[in-house]
Amino acid sequence: MAKTALITGITGQDGAYLAKLLLEKGYRIYGFSRLQNPDLSNLKYLKIENQVEVKQGNLLSAKETKEKIADLKPQEIYNLSAQSSVDYSFRQPAETMTDNVNSVINLLEAIRQTDREIKFYQATSCEIYGQGNTLPITETSPLSPSSPYGVSKAAGHLLVGNYRQTYGLYCASGILFNHESPLRRPEFFIRRLIRTARNIRDGADEYLYLGQADNRRDFGWSPDYVEAMRLMLQQATPEDYIICSGRSVSIREIAEYVLTKFNLPTTRIKIDEKLFRSPNIPDLYGDPTKAREKLGWKYDKSFFEVLDILIEEELEHRL
Repeated sequence: MAKTALITGITGQDGAYLAKLLLEKGYRIYGFSRLQNPDLSNLKYLKIENQVEVKQGNLLSAKETKEKIADLKPQEIYNLSAQSSVDYSFRQPAETMTDNVNSVINLLEAIRQTDREIKFYQATSCEIYGQGNTLPITETSPLSPSSPYGVSKAAGHLLVGNYRQTYGLYCASGILFNHESPLRRPEFFIRRLIRTARNIRDGADEYLYLGQADNRRDFGWSPDYVEAMRLMLQQATPEDYIICSGRSVSIREIAEYVLTKFNLPTTRIKIDEKLFRSPNIPDLYGDPTKAREKLGWKYDKSFFEVLDILIEEELEHRL
């Protein structure tokens, strides 16, 4: 009998790729959206919009969340729903905390009260780490978030661990580092960078404005990262895993590479101190050894390979 999975945030980048992967594995897929008429463009891009059922649901309502899970009876829940912009979290910290923490506890409580056999995946973020961490980041690194978004994700991460230990639930956090794809929203940095470069190539008098350009981050490819999510819920016992490439690249290197691919001079890069973040994290990268050894997860793309894919998609489809 086919498994049933519920994916919150199914219309986002990771939700759409995860839905496609699980459909290929024979799952029946439900999605949650708080909107009555959600944007299905990512599902349409992957040509799966007619293969999933997207239900309207408010994860901030404990009662509604419990009722929906009792009705749908999923064997697996993947919680990818969140306010996911670090920049926005600085402008709206209270909203970020409410959205990203209450949704987690409402889902965990719904599982605890309706069916404790449901397996639960929580999308955590490398933003739960920051200043003072020894590199590379591992599953035992101390939490040290430096943004309201990071704090909200750290709270959700700790809730997962508590429900696993206290109530014996099968719940696990995937601590994902930055990962991109053509489905990433245009306002996010990498997509915005590529689109600006294309605009300059097409005649626009624009520049790539960067903050702390020599900061380094660990970037990967979303379709490969969602495979790790699936694998985490297929294990005998639940554990948390770092999912990353294991190496970092500087923001300046990324910007210069993109400009070069569009045959543009690197003088189109300008540093804008208004984009500086404090506290500043000069470098952040993880160690995926545990995921490789315990999950059998494999990842071998450089981020420049990912950029090539994204640039090709931008040129072909003008995303």
